Amino acid sequence: MKKVLFFVLTLSFVIILAACGTRSYEIAMITDAGDIDDESFNQGTWEGIVEFADDRGISHEYYRPEEISDAAYLNAISLAIDGGAEIIVTPGFLFEVAIYEAQDMYPDVKFILIDGQPNDGDWGAEGGPDFHTADNTVSIFFEEEESGFLAGYAAVKDGFADLGFMGGMAVPAVVRFGVGYVAGAYYAANEEGININFPDNRYVYLGDFDPSDTHRAEAEGWYNAGTDIIFAAAGGAGSSVMRAAEDSDNWMIGVDIDQGTQSSAVLTSAMKALAVAVQTVLADHYDDDAFPGGEVLNLGAAEDGVGLPTADDSWRFSDFTIEDYETIFDLIASGAIVVPSNYSELDSFMSEHDLGEFDIEEGTIEP
Repeated sequence: MKKVLFFVLTLSFVIILAACGTRSYEIAMITDAGDIDDESFNQGTWEGIVEFADDRGISHEYYRPEEISDAAYLNAISLAIDGGAEIIVTPGFLFEVAIYEAQDMYPDVKFILIDGQPNDGDWGAEGGPDFHTADNTVSIFFEEEESGFLAGYAAVKDGFADLGFMGGMAVPAVVRFGVGYVAGAYYAANEEGININFPDNRYVYLGDFDPSDTHRAEAEGWYNAGTDIIFAAAGGAGSSVMRAAEDSDNWMIGVDIDQGTQSSAVLTSAMKALAVAVQTVLADHYDDDAFPGGEVLNLGAAEDGVGLPTADDSWRFSDFTIEDYETIFDLIASGAIVVPSNYSELDSFMSEHDLGEFDIEEGTIEP
């Protein structure tokens, strides 16, 4: 595979840059399926890089591959290194195979892979793919299920009873968001002694992370049918849900970053501390020469890696209080509540807590 992927570096390709020229950029980010203005995953990561680099006077740039493919990602990485990159941030599960190759091809370059661990992508091999995080690479994962749980729990506690979930694609991080959302919603409903309406056809994956009129129309249909809040873990596609919520005077839940600044229709956001996580690793490298190479970091509530926004202008709940939030957050952080992260764990969680059944086929909820 290495020879094949190395060969594609010689092929022609198009990379969209934020700026052109011959400058050298020390910190680089490669976007995945979206762009840095997706108002979600890529943007949250990029803003963290920009803040860190500007504070320290370090040159930085982002690169957007022409397509979603291992070859295009490797081409972008090569271009960034040719442009002077010493440390490269790649946000997204889709970079796993490209970083598996790049970390050995460029041993003097540091890589920060978010939401993924480098592997050879051979899922058909006996025992699965070969996972390897080299000494010049660090993998950062977030326990999205905990953030999703908090969002679902808070929404139901605040009086929402007709729920929906729209994921972009069934990649692991999105699956964890959705599973946690379901668990939190039913957990809160059980505490309140109420029934909620969350039918299986209101839990879908859109197939991409891009905004579109199709996604907006589907969300509008849900709202018109009685759904009063949709959790959109869908990157840029979430903006389509946001517009639908605005038009129908309904609510949605944002993802990854505090999306309440983007619309008054955002009740809350299931956040990941993307900027802080990236800045922490960059600081380890620049301040202490202690880049955590070879490590796989998992950040959840216990590490303040996930949560809901609590700033005054972002807290839009009517009845659910910050004190209520801190109580449930602490239960998760302490391990008193263990949030499920996949379908089988969700099934066990629902049974263990006598929450009933969430009627979704396993193949629908897992990638």
